[in-house]
Amino acid sequence: MNFPAQYKTEVLKALETLDLERVNQAIEWFKDARASGRQIFVCGNGGSAATASHFACDMVKGASYNRSQRFRIMALTDQTATLTAYANDVSYDCVFVEQLRNFAKPDDLVLGISGSGNSPNVIRAIEYANSIGCKTLTLTGRDGGKLGPLAQLNIQVASPHMGRIEDAHMIVCHMIGYYFMEEK
Repeated sequence: MNFPAQYKTEVLKALETLDLERVNQAIEWFKDARASGRQIFVCGNGGSAATASHFACDMVKGASYNRSQRFRIMALTDQTATLTAYANDVSYDCVFVEQLRNFAKPDDLVLGISGSGNSPNVIRAIEYANSIGCKTLTLTGRDGGKLGPLAQLNIQVASPHMGRIEDAHMIVCHMIGYYFMEEK
C-alpha cells in the first residue's frame, strides 16, 4: 500500500473513534448560542490555532451570511497584537484567558482545541470559562490529556498521530459549520 492510501486508511480509523452523539450535542449548543445571541470563543495552538481561525471564518461568513440569525464568534488566536503582547510581557500561558476576562460572560460558549489535550493556555481558558459559568467544549486527541476532563463536552479523537487528530478536528468543525450552512 502506498503512503497516501495508508494515510487515508488511518484517517478513516481515527474518524471511527468520534462519538457523533457528542458532535450532535455540540451542534445543539451552537444553535442555542446563536438563538440567544451568546458570544462564542475558540482557541488553540499551532495547527489547532489554524483550525480555530478556519472554524470562526466558516461560522461568521458561511453560517451567517444572508441569514436572519447570525453567529457571534471570535477566534482568540486571531488577535495577534493582543496575543503577542501578553506572550511577551506576561506569559504565553495567559494569552487566551486574559482575552476571556475582557469579553466572556456566563452562558457564553468557549471551544478549546488541543491535539494533545495538554496545552497550558487552552487549559487555563477552559478553567476560567468554567469558573464564570460558560459552556465549555473541547476537541482533543489521544487520551484527552488534562483538557478533556475539564470540559463539559469533550469530543476526542482517540488516535496517537497528531496529523490525523488535526484532520478529524477539522472534520468535526465542518460537521458543525455545514449543519448551519446547509440548514433549510
